[in-house]
Amino acid sequence: MAALILELPPDVRDALRVPVAEQEFRVRRELAIRLYEKGLLSFGKARELAGLSKWAFHELLGAEEIPRHYDLEELQADLATLEALE
Repeated sequence: MAALILELPPDVRDALRVPVAEQEFRVRRELAIRLYEKGLLSFGKARELAGLSKWAFHELLGAEEIPRHYDLEELQADLATLEALE
């Protein structure tokens, strides 16, 4: 599958209140947060898009006050993993 390339018009890039060197990182991070928040990306894929470690993405979601999506299926998988470690 080909990569999705998002082009921002020059006037939009100029309007970003972010130093040019940080623009790609910040846009990727903001996109990752919002797609995760809306349930369009899993935690892992959103973290990958943001280019952050698991811990850093957890911290970012906390700072943005974004609730984590954690359902019964994930809980059961985590419990099974813990039992396997015993």
